[in-house]
Amino acid sequence: MDQLTAMRVFTRVVETGNFSKAALSLKMPKTTVTNLVQGLEGHLGTKLLNRTTRQVVVTNDGALYYERASRLLADLDELDGSVSSSQAQPSGKVRVALSGAFADQIIMPALCDFHSRYPKIQLELDIGDRIVDYIAENVDCALRGGTPNDQSLVARKVAELELRTYAAPLYLEKRGMPKHPDDLRSGHAGIGYMKAYAGRNFPMVFRQDDTVIEVQPDYVISVNDARSYVAAATAGIGIAQAACFMARDAVERGELVEILAEWRRDPIPLYIVYPQTRHLSNKVRVFVDWLAKLLQDVERAQRNGNAACLRPPEAAEIEIMSATQRLSA
Repeated sequence: MDQLTAMRVFTRVVETGNFSKAALSLKMPKTTVTNLVQGLEGHLGTKLLNRTTRQVVVTNDGALYYERASRLLADLDELDGSVSSSQAQPSGKVRVALSGAFADQIIMPALCDFHSRYPKIQLELDIGDRIVDYIAENVDCALRGGTPNDQSLVARKVAELELRTYAAPLYLEKRGMPKHPDDLRSGHAGIGYMKAYAGRNFPMVFRQDDTVIEVQPDYVISVNDARSYVAAATAGIGIAQAACFMARDAVERGELVEILAEWRRDPIPLYIVYPQTRHLSNKVRVFVDWLAKLLQDVERAQRNGNAACLRPPEAAEIEIMSATQRLSA
């Protein structure tokens, strides 16, 4: 039995909660995963997992073994990474989850630069606004808007999203120009943006000095994808409150105009996140650092033109927020 491989398989079973998900993330047959865990239990002379038809429950011995084994594997990966990174460029696959708007408008145009720097890294982009099971889907890191509330994730704040309120000229011809956020409560149509975990549309929020107004317009349509959200506004279906980098091209083409410009929503923080249980390998670290710098370079370029759409956080805010880990920038 290859004990090191068996330990890696066992820890993945614990992290994913069952053998099928572990086998999928490790790209192994389920029978191989089962045999390796059984072999490890035989080697140790104790039961590590109790299996039922629906779930896998870690025994007391299994919990103790997992804690020590996961630390040992992380130290081993770090040791390998520190030696290999000094001898050669980082290599391998990095799986990243992000929304389509970021992928299309920010990440894709800059990828030639990344691959010229790190030609041996293969990026797998999981594109879409959905809930991600980081362990089971083997996702290394993700780009997410809003402060993460999942304590199992390490989060690095890299920028802030500036949001504006937009409508199509065709829509304004039919409905008129709103003068105040309260005008959106009746006589106007909104485009709803929702996420699966929320189960509801996010409200539109407006701030002017110390006055904050929250509005839930009558939604004609609701979507859970940022690109479709802007497309619906461009089609004249209703009013949208979107990140200005997403609406920039439509504004330049005259397909969208900013409304209620004197009322602004507080910026939304932008984070790069990854699971606490996953060691940040050298290949992931260089991508995270490259992406953070890219987002801040985009803001600096935009600062020379129109008002910034992506704002870098204050120096004191550029940190990793986790109860147990920190990632140096």
